[in-house]
Amino acid sequence: MSNEAAKKNKITRVITGTIISLISIAAIVLGSIPLFILLLIIITLCSREFVKILRYKGFHPSLTIILFSAVVFATLTLFHRFDLVPSMLTLTIMASFLIVLFRGRQPYIVNVATTILGALYCGWLPCHILLIRQIGAERVGLFEFFSTDGLYLLMFVFVAVALTDIGAYYFGVRFGKHKLAEVISPKKTIEGAIGGGMCAIIASCVGIYYTDLSLCQAIIGGLIITLSAQLGDLSESLIKRDAGVKDSSDILPGHGGMLDRFDGYIFAIPVAYYFFKHFCVGNNVIIEFFEYINGGIHAYF
Repeated sequence: MSNEAAKKNKITRVITGTIISLISIAAIVLGSIPLFILLLIIITLCSREFVKILRYKGFHPSLTIILFSAVVFATLTLFHRFDLVPSMLTLTIMASFLIVLFRGRQPYIVNVATTILGALYCGWLPCHILLIRQIGAERVGLFEFFSTDGLYLLMFVFVAVALTDIGAYYFGVRFGKHKLAEVISPKKTIEGAIGGGMCAIIASCVGIYYTDLSLCQAIIGGLIITLSAQLGDLSESLIKRDAGVKDSSDILPGHGGMLDRFDGYIFAIPVAYYFFKHFCVGNNVIIEFFEYINGGIHAYF
């Protein structure tokens, strides 16, 4: 690629990234229905790209099952009907077998497995974006704006992952010498990964001023978010590398596909949610554990 073409691609990448960021921020701030609609767009595009990638490999997961399951998971999450999630998961597994059984297309086992994987990877994991946004909300409030703890915690995650990507890219270009995972993603470097992580952690420290997180919680949160985001990026690269595909699609100029753009969030958002829920805003698991041990010791003696 010539210098002029590289410069043009860089500008296109920045413009596309800015537009995506503005739309995402608006949906996050508004929450409820706007965020739900954004989630549906994300899971639909990611699911289509996931199936398209695997077809290059000769696999045939059911896009119908993946999309239907993903939409149902998102709807159940929106309405806090978590009691129905195990039922939907059971139906997804059974439907994956049945559709392969009646379609009769090889390879049977892989088609079943990749259909279930697609429903979880492109459907259930992204739904945690709603769960984070709902932290601190007393009710669903579909058509009302709620400024809750979840709004600021979701912004915390959004900024941490975004700066992980930006930092990894620029530190990798400027200082990258040692390959991070050459077989899976030849362009990623250890220096880039460290730079992205540092940017995310530094930005996370600012989170103490707009969230209820302590400095320690902010640093730990930033660390696990940036690690999860980079692992999510590598995991999607693993799928593409195995299928011999460079980008999941070309729907986003300068970025490739939605799966390419959202891969870090797919891992980071669920990890961040459970960290917030169990160690920050909810019952602290560590404290409960030591209280349980302490109670057992007193009961024994």
